[in-house]
Amino acid sequence: MSGATSKPMRCPTCGQPSEPKFRPFCSDRCKQLDLARWLNESYRVPVIEEDDEPEEAEEEGEES
Repeated sequence: MSGATSKPMRCPTCGQPSEPKFRPFCSDRCKQLDLARWLNESYRVPVIEEDDEPEEAEEEGEES
């Protein structure tokens, strides 16, 4: 498989071909822009909050 050609990696910021020096980005500028987005909390991991107690326990307590 070493002879197979692969698609060049694209910069996740601007879509240009990435440069090995800044991989996966194409330039230091795109790398810094991505870092700024993380630091400004533009990128977030979604969180689904769950109750500690199941709903059945709450319903039983209300009937008494």
